[in-house]
Amino acid sequence: MLEIGNGKMTTDEYKTHMSLWVILAAPLLAGNDLSKMTDTDKSILMNKDAIAIDQDPLGRQGDRLYQSGDFDVWTKPLSDGRVAVGLFNRSWDNREVSVDLSEIGFKTGASLHDVWQQKDLGPHSGVFTDTLPKHGVTLLIVSK
Repeated sequence: MLEIGNGKMTTDEYKTHMSLWVILAAPLLAGNDLSKMTDTDKSILMNKDAIAIDQDPLGRQGDRLYQSGDFDVWTKPLSDGRVAVGLFNRSWDNREVSVDLSEIGFKTGASLHDVWQQKDLGPHSGVFTDTLPKHGVTLLIVSK
């Protein structure tokens, strides 16, 4: 059960929690008092792109692509040849985390959409790198 807004985690940690849940295709249950949700809580729990990853019609669960020290990269195949990618920073410091797009099936490049920023990042090829805050995440939808 995802408890948003209980005051025990940072906003980045809540996004990290939600990102792993949607990549793993876990049932999305809110364990918090819905009448006391802040706008930030709502933006995490009601993010349409995150929910779409969780409930993608392909119905596949994601897997860890690799782990190196205190960061992980997880992927989840989506319908229409898209892939959800989660870059996770488990450290207590900001870290750069990368994914090679060719390793997830996009040898000639791809379009990236950042789920939490709710914006298209445009076309990319090769290695995508982002700087993540401590306990933070970048959740992407990657497509041709």
